Amino acid sequence: MALVLHTSGTTARPKIVPLTHANLAASARHIGRTLRLEPSDVCLNIMPLFHIHGLIAAVLSSVAAGASVVCTPGLSGFRFFTWMRDIRPTWYTAVPTMHQALLDLAPRFKDVIAAGRLRFIRSSSASLPPPAMAALEQAFGVPVIEAYGMTEATHQMASNPLPPAPRFAGSVGIAAGPDIAIMDADGTLLPAGATGEVVIRGPNVTQGYENNPTANAAAFHDGWFRTGDEGILDPDGYLRLTGRLKEIINRAGEKIAPVEVDNILLEHPGVRRAVTFAMPSRTFGEDVAVAVVLHDGVEADVEVLRAFVASRLAPFKVPRTIVFLEEIPNGPTGKPQRIGLAQRLGVSD
Repeated sequence: MALVLHTSGTTARPKIVPLTHANLAASARHIGRTLRLEPSDVCLNIMPLFHIHGLIAAVLSSVAAGASVVCTPGLSGFRFFTWMRDIRPTWYTAVPTMHQALLDLAPRFKDVIAAGRLRFIRSSSASLPPPAMAALEQAFGVPVIEAYGMTEATHQMASNPLPPAPRFAGSVGIAAGPDIAIMDADGTLLPAGATGEVVIRGPNVTQGYENNPTANAAAFHDGWFRTGDEGILDPDGYLRLTGRLKEIINRAGEKIAPVEVDNILLEHPGVRRAVTFAMPSRTFGEDVAVAVVLHDGVEADVEVLRAFVASRLAPFKVPRTIVFLEEIPNGPTGKPQRIGLAQRLGVSD
């Protein structure tokens, strides 16, 4: 055993995840192959090392490839560009909230970016909104590679490939280490284009939770690990996530993927962040609510935003309630915590 970690625990008590040396070695090699890391590469690591994203994706993938990694004390927007100037990294990896913080400062450091030698930026651990991906690529002038990972897979499961292979905003890419499939609730593997639970198997996947036979019985089926994520594999093998199964909003039997509503709102020029979540409803059981952070100096009306969503999505997906916040709370791993957000914000119909 190499590491004993735990799940984020946003929906229940955290589960203990033991990972072996073989798990770590396999995942480090998978990431290195995906990113085509070479000894000349230098990673600027702004992720904490207690986070499997930082430890595996930034540090161990670099070490396994014979490349270099510089570990910083953490994210500091202004210092990041100083480090970028002095260290001259070829890549960095971060969660979407970190990318957004750097994106806000990027216009002040165009000279540093232009003089740098980045060849790509990696994003993982939470969904990267397509507008943010486009803005990052424009600001830094390099491809943004979105990947899909979780603790039980020793981080990486899928990744968009580097150019010239295609990459798609809104997709977490193709299998990048373990096998990936889509399974229904009964354990049947589904064909391309069908929606179901993302399942994985491979050398980087944990053998099971520690001292938790109930969780293991639910998580493993016929050699596949159930991730708890819902998604679709297209005919070319690209995976698109529609949300955590426990976060899917059930509005009187109509299922709504929160990420879909997030991405529409993020197309509005005044919206900086959007997190969609289920709120209790006397009429429908659950209804759609959204927490929104606006760009500085922007004002927006609830009905204007509702109309914006209504012009692009079916009526039942239009948020019943929109709450404006200065910042949306994230969990310790940088992910928005949708479950329980209605209660924390005091939202119901």
